[in-house]
Amino acid sequence: MELSEPMVMGILNITPDSFFDGGKYQLQKDIEERCEEILSEGAKIIDLGAYSSRPGATHISEEEEVKRLTKALTWIRNKYPHAILSVDTFRASVSELVVNEFEVDIINDISGGTMDEHMFESIGQLGVPYILMHMQGTPQNMQMNPVYQNLIGDISLFFAEQLKKLRAFGAKDVILDLGFGFGKTLEHNYELLRELRQFELFELPMLVGISRKSMIYKLLGVDSQAALNGTTALNTIALLNGANILRVHDVKEAVECINLVRQLKKA
Repeated sequence: MELSEPMVMGILNITPDSFFDGGKYQLQKDIEERCEEILSEGAKIIDLGAYSSRPGATHISEEEEVKRLTKALTWIRNKYPHAILSVDTFRASVSELVVNEFEVDIINDISGGTMDEHMFESIGQLGVPYILMHMQGTPQNMQMNPVYQNLIGDISLFFAEQLKKLRAFGAKDVILDLGFGFGKTLEHNYELLRELRQFELFELPMLVGISRKSMIYKLLGVDSQAALNGTTALNTIALLNGANILRVHDVKEAVECINLVRQLKKA
């Protein structure tokens, strides 16, 4: 893949309890139809998640995560053998399994290597692109009064330290994710979006995942079901501020954002 133009990553949650579409994609027919929808609407990547990372989510065992992923990936790879797949996991052993057995293309780690000490070593050995996300705490406690000395500085230091460790294990292709909503207040999220270009100093692609999150619907006084318009508005701002990948539930609208911003930048 090359990222001279922004691209869309479509979300496929196979969890029963994700904040927006939990429980919707459990059956083979539903999973295959969601993949078809993501690809036909113009996304370049399908991001598959079997561990819910919403605030306060229930922790599940590695065995349960593997069971969910194995079933879904078998169906997906049989029907879409050439699709670019990302798996959302913080576990090194799960990463190894999905890459080696299902040729998963990207590992998307919400913990940025902090929840499994073997993750960076595994990524170096697997040689796949890795999404390094910042999160303060864990999904179970991350929204319990998150505090920073200096938001931009603290996250930049985290990235610098983790990238050094990653490089030491031979990892090459790294994408940064600031972790909107992961151990951040509403004010933190908007400061990060406003200051997105500060992170260009790392000279790495940036993924923005704000789709239908509480930073939108709580501010607007709605729920996640009514947060598409707000998502589109903030995705447009993210693109104008340097985002390379939009991770979204609503692919068609995100692709339209990219097309409009592309034309705007030509003018």
